[in-house]
Amino acid sequence: MGQIDWALFGSETLRVLAAAVFCGLMGLERQLRHKNAGVRTHALVGMGACLFTIIGMHPLLGETSGDPMRVAAQVVSGIGFLGAGVIFVNRDAVRGMTTAAGIWLSAAIGMACGAGILLLAAVTTAMYLIIVAGIGPMLHRLPGGDRRMLVRLTYRDGLGTLRRVLTAATEMDFQSSVVSTRQLRGTDPTRVEVVVRFTGGLPLRDLVAEVSEIDGMESAVIFSDSHEDEE
Repeated sequence: MGQIDWALFGSETLRVLAAAVFCGLMGLERQLRHKNAGVRTHALVGMGACLFTIIGMHPLLGETSGDPMRVAAQVVSGIGFLGAGVIFVNRDAVRGMTTAAGIWLSAAIGMACGAGILLLAAVTTAMYLIIVAGIGPMLHRLPGGDRRMLVRLTYRDGLGTLRRVLTAATEMDFQSSVVSTRQLRGTDPTRVEVVVRFTGGLPLRDLVAEVSEIDGMESAVIFSDSHEDEE
């Protein structure tokens, strides 16, 4: 074990700290939106990518120089497995893509910190926050096909399912209006069919995927306001 270069140690520690802060900010945005991967996941990914990059820049096993490009390639391929873990498909709706992309970007920001490109890492973090927290909600307010769609909900009566659906919609920035409701006869247990119009918020498929997991929900189907093109 050689003598510690304290100046270099301080510089590298600052890089790891910067990776934790930048990626932690990205994770904070995800956590505030109640996503699975939050501050801890993003910060750890960024720190790990930063540390791998620093290690790749150091001489190892008696070699005269490290191989940062090979380490970087392994980090990029390895982070894909972690990102895939937050993506899932439910009733044709894919969820978790933005979080997975954020984890992938966290690795890139961590690698930039490890390489000493702190300013670029900071600018990239700021761009991420602007795109996800700023531009995203603005795009959701643009007119789209979802405004012409309704959702037919079928659920078991007496479990408070509709209340939970409307609460989930509000948390996802949707406005809800019940178009019709009827009790399905001859079913045991008793089932209710409700048609709801949801406006604003995320793509309607994301909401359908969310409410499909609510206890008591039998089905959630998107269909056109003109009762055509049922999905």
